[in-house]
Amino acid sequence: MMKIRRRIAGTPEPMHFWRGFGDVRIAGDSWGDPAAPLVVLLHGGGQTRHAWKRIGEELGAAGYYAVAFDARGHGDSDWVDDGDYSQDAMLEDLRCVIGQLGKTHAALVGASMGGETSLIAAGERRLHASAVILVDTAPKVEIEGVQKIGAFMLQKRDGFDSLEEVADAIANYQPHRTRPKDLGGLAKNVRLGANGKYYWHWDPQFLIGLEKTFDLVKRQQRLETCASRVEIPTLLVRGGMSDVVSEEGAREFLRLYPKSQYVNITKASHMVAGDRNDIFGAAIIEFLSREVPPSPADR
Repeated sequence: MMKIRRRIAGTPEPMHFWRGFGDVRIAGDSWGDPAAPLVVLLHGGGQTRHAWKRIGEELGAAGYYAVAFDARGHGDSDWVDDGDYSQDAMLEDLRCVIGQLGKTHAALVGASMGGETSLIAAGERRLHASAVILVDTAPKVEIEGVQKIGAFMLQKRDGFDSLEEVADAIANYQPHRTRPKDLGGLAKNVRLGANGKYYWHWDPQFLIGLEKTFDLVKRQQRLETCASRVEIPTLLVRGGMSDVVSEEGAREFLRLYPKSQYVNITKASHMVAGDRNDIFGAAIIEFLSREVPPSPADR
C-alpha cells in the first residue's frame, strides 16, 4: 500500500489541531461561542469531520459550541504506526480533545462508529457526558449492512484512476442519492498518491485491523451493557431505510434504556445526516434545547 498521499489542493484546511491519545495529532473544526455548552460531533467509519459542517453551523447558531474532528486515521488526523484504531483509543482521543477545550461536560453526537464511542463513554462513565445522540447505531446491528460498508471501504485498494471512478463507487453504494455533477466536493474524501491515483482518505490499517479483530458478538455485549447503564438524556436517530440498524434493533435499544427517546427519519439511509440534513438537524437541536439548553446569554 502506498503510504505517502497528499491532500488535494483547495480542500478545506482544519480550523484546529489537538493532541490525542499517544500524541496523535487530531484535526477538527468548530462553530459557535467557545464559552457555550459543548457538543462534540463524532463521525462514522470512513467519514470525516466534513459530514457535520451544516449541523455544526446550525448548532453554533442555536447557542452551542459545536466541535467536529477527524478520527485517528481519517481525514486530516494522523495515521498511527502501531495500527491502534480500537474503540478505546478513539475514546481516549475524545477525552483528550475535550480536556484541551477546557470543558468538564459535553453532549455527544455520534454516527455509527462515533455513536459506539459515545455510548461507551457514557455507559462506562469514561467522561462526563451531558447527553448522547446515537445516529443509526445500536448494540444490535444487521450483519448484511455492516458487511456492505466493509465491502465499500475495501474496494480499489490499488487506487482510483479519476474522481469519476470515485463518484461511481459512491453512487453504487448510495443509489438513492443524486450523483453530483460537480466532482470537486469529492476531493476532501480522497488523497492523491505519488503515482497519480486517488485513494480514500483513511489509513488502510484501520480496515485491516477491523478485519482481524472485529467481533460482532463482543461488540454487542459491550454496547448492551453500556446501554443498560446510561443515565443521561439519550436520543436514538434511525434512518428509516437503514440496512445497519433495523426497527427491531432500535426497539431492543429502547428496551435496554427505556428512558431513551427515538426518532425515525423515514427517507434516510445509514448516512442519516447526509441524506436528510434538514430533518436531522431540527431533531437534534430540539432534543438538545430541551435536555441541555444553552443559557440565554448563549443564544
